[in-house]
Amino acid sequence: MPGEKSPVLGTTEISFSTHTDAATDEVILTDPQLIASHFPALDTGQAARLEARIRNALPGIRARPVSLQTVLLSLKQTAKPDNVAVDNTPPVIFYSARPAILVMFDGEPVMAPIGQTGLTFAVNTNWDVFSEGRHWYLLAHGTWLAADAYTGPYVPVTKLPAAFSTIPADENFAAVRKAIPPPHNSTIAPAVFVSTRPSEIIITDGPPQFVPVSGTGLQVVRNTHNTLFFQPSDGKFFLLTSGRWFASHGLDGPWRFASNDLPPDFGLIPPNGPQGAVLASVPGTSQAQLAVLQAQVPRQATLKKDSAKLNVVYAGPPQFKPIPGAPMTYAVNTSYEVIGTAGAYYVCYQGAWFTGPSPMGPWVLATSVPPVIYTVPPSSPLYNVTYVKVYGATPAAVTYGYTAGYLMGFVSAGVMVYGTGYYYPPVVLPGRVPIYYSYPMSYVGNLAYNPATGTWARGGTVYGRYGSVATGGAYYNPGTGAYGRAGTAYGPYGEARGFSYYNPSTGGYARGGTTWNAGGGYAQGSYYNPRTGVSGSTTQNANPYARWGSSTFAGPNQTVRTESGSNARGSAGAFTSTTGAEGAAYRGAGGNSGGAIRTQNGDVYAGHDGNAYQHTSNGWSKWSNGGWQPVTPPAGTSSATRQQAPGGTAGQAQNRTAPGQRAGRQSIDSSSYQQLERDRQARFAGNQQRLGETGMGGRFGGREGGGFRFRR
Repeated sequence: MPGEKSPVLGTTEISFSTHTDAATDEVILTDPQLIASHFPALDTGQAARLEARIRNALPGIRARPVSLQTVLLSLKQTAKPDNVAVDNTPPVIFYSARPAILVMFDGEPVMAPIGQTGLTFAVNTNWDVFSEGRHWYLLAHGTWLAADAYTGPYVPVTKLPAAFSTIPADENFAAVRKAIPPPHNSTIAPAVFVSTRPSEIIITDGPPQFVPVSGTGLQVVRNTHNTLFFQPSDGKFFLLTSGRWFASHGLDGPWRFASNDLPPDFGLIPPNGPQGAVLASVPGTSQAQLAVLQAQVPRQATLKKDSAKLNVVYAGPPQFKPIPGAPMTYAVNTSYEVIGTAGAYYVCYQGAWFTGPSPMGPWVLATSVPPVIYTVPPSSPLYNVTYVKVYGATPAAVTYGYTAGYLMGFVSAGVMVYGTGYYYPPVVLPGRVPIYYSYPMSYVGNLAYNPATGTWARGGTVYGRYGSVATGGAYYNPGTGAYGRAGTAYGPYGEARGFSYYNPSTGGYARGGTTWNAGGGYAQGSYYNPRTGVSGSTTQNANPYARWGSSTFAGPNQTVRTESGSNARGSAGAFTSTTGAEGAAYRGAGGNSGGAIRTQNGDVYAGHDGNAYQHTSNGWSKWSNGGWQPVTPPAGTSSATRQQAPGGTAGQAQNRTAPGQRAGRQSIDSSSYQQLERDRQARFAGNQQRLGETGMGGRFGGREGGGFRFRR
């Protein structure tokens, strides 16, 4: 207070608008509003005057970040989140005390031909599975096994049908060709378990070996990569997978869901011990409470209506089926999540809603979503879209947000679990070459929540070609003769995918992989075209509301490297070439834009006025009427600014015409000139540094954090 010699103590209650930055795990506080103040040492008049001063000062407070975890841990637990009606029925759980693999088909085998070889291969499994009509063949870690039925039993073989020698020697089947002919001295064949639904497998290196868990009456099985405990007093095993606990008196089952009645000793597991990570999946622990709170924090971004585009691709004419329990239909022959209701159509794509008058669009950002969409039940494969909402709209933009359910993380029995537990059968469109669409699966191999990162992670049990794989896919295009295959490992908040592709009509190939988690996504790939001699590679990062990455293209005469990124506030990009050309450009959300290109003849820039400008030692020129026209700096430009051109002064630029320039001077307004000078001073190196600071290393997107979801 003015005139006071000692501080006046009191409290204030202030509300803020919040925006969560998932990339930094921070909450951005903006728009402070005073709700109440309390200064008991002041009389009513003094307190009112002080409150008025505080209220007037609040608009001047700048936005500031606060640790997300600090905010979550300080929240009042006034209400518990609703438990989702997920299906906690145990999956099929296999057990082996020796090396084993789990061959998991997504439904019955879907087979596609391999050219004219007479062989077919399974497109909906995580392993190399082939058939020549009478027998089935499985390649596992270099060992061939055969069976009379896809379900087995599989036995090792050292001879394959002659048709296998005609499998194309391309990138797609490179690993297969290396194993043809089969080695005569194969290693010991693994045990083979086959399932047509999502399943789990427990593998121990010999009989289970137990180690006491400090401070509890529990033991942990140490000779397995599964999360497996044993309670000696009751003779029960407890398996943690996908955030769910299952219990059984024997490793061969039967298993039952046990998250809602775990023994009290689980809550006594030391948080800093080797088993501390499981506490996030133990009901009633602070780690579990924090995980549940994190799941309710929305990741938000504002998208501009005039720049958001969507093109939904169907396999043939759109096909829709009813959503059981809801007055809606959904498209089944596309990888996009399309819902039809009341004569309109809605698509949830990368954390945003689009709407259109027909299944083909045209698609525009939706400023609202019918409440009925949020009645889609967990038994539907589109249930995850009910966790994406519209948080606000203006004539120019729409703000969207999603919570953990969009990425298949749900609350059940008071803890976070992955997946709804329901099995969503794939969509298979019949034909000589069937078309196959799969959905995410809940059980994919020893998944557990990591409270340190707020994400889920798979344990070390490796039993598939691509690791612990939920779905694998392959495809064949009879029109081009192209075929490929992929393996996908899903996880709560995460996914990993590998792929390879070959086109015999061109000799070209491509291969790569993708991963994602709650903080973002990553993809990499490479390709080669022998007809053009062009090869390339790319690395890309993204979340639902931002993207950044780099690519390299190499040809007979030059190599070009590009970098780019974009989010709701704008976009930026840069390139370099072995010819000496290089450049950078940006476009801001408010309409500001600029750029620079360095060629062998100088730097070319994009001006605010839409014109192209070049800077050489002679000064500025504007591209006009098919040539470069000298530009006269605006009146009043300081001499310091006008003499910044390397190799010459502004005066020199005004008196000389560079090669390629045409006579006749062009004028330029002061604003555009200053913008060009700022861009020039930054040059390519400055622009590239700015790109790095804003995210080329993984932070691009700033306040538009989120978790990228690679769809199917």
